[in-house]
Amino acid sequence: MLIELKKVAPFPLPSKVIRESEIWDANVSFPAKSASLLSAQSGMGKSTLLHMIYGMRKDFSGKLLIDGQDTRGIPYQNWEDIRRSSISMVFQDLRLFPHLSARENIFLIPTQNGAVPPMEEMADRLGMNAFLDQKVSTLSHGQRQRIAIIRALSKPFQLLLLDEPFSHLDEVNQAEASILIQEITERNDASLILSSLGAVPPLNFDHHYSL
Repeated sequence: MLIELKKVAPFPLPSKVIRESEIWDANVSFPAKSASLLSAQSGMGKSTLLHMIYGMRKDFSGKLLIDGQDTRGIPYQNWEDIRRSSISMVFQDLRLFPHLSARENIFLIPTQNGAVPPMEEMADRLGMNAFLDQKVSTLSHGQRQRIAIIRALSKPFQLLLLDEPFSHLDEVNQAEASILIQEITERNDASLILSSLGAVPPLNFDHHYSL
């Protein structure tokens, strides 16, 4: 899935932030089957950009294209279909349901990805098998991040968006999660865009941008 930004600038970011960015108000592309890292301090628009690509925000100037199609012209129902079949995302706030178990949260996805290991195997690799039947409200933030990652990998995608997915994980758990993410992304012949506050996760990135 090819993502192209043509002079995109969100409202309302200060002009100084836009001038110093390698993304905003520039012509940038995220090629299909590539892995890109977005680094910036808080407040520079990392989440904003990922939400734009996910079709949640249209408060920007310029053009954002997905496989050559201007996203402003994509109807709401089409966005639902795109997200169901082609784009998966781990949100910074995770968007898990606290009253449901970790397992139930994972099974909420509308379509299962046939190119991934069983959910229990992924949970075991991330040290979460023993917690699958606990309510999310009882889990630590790092445990919730791992459940959100498993859920995102469990659905079909050509593009995986990860918004600060490792902020509460130690180096060992970051490494295990990165191996799984890279493995599943490659199995899907998919693109990856990951945002970070500055640390470079142990993934093989083709591009590194500063917002």
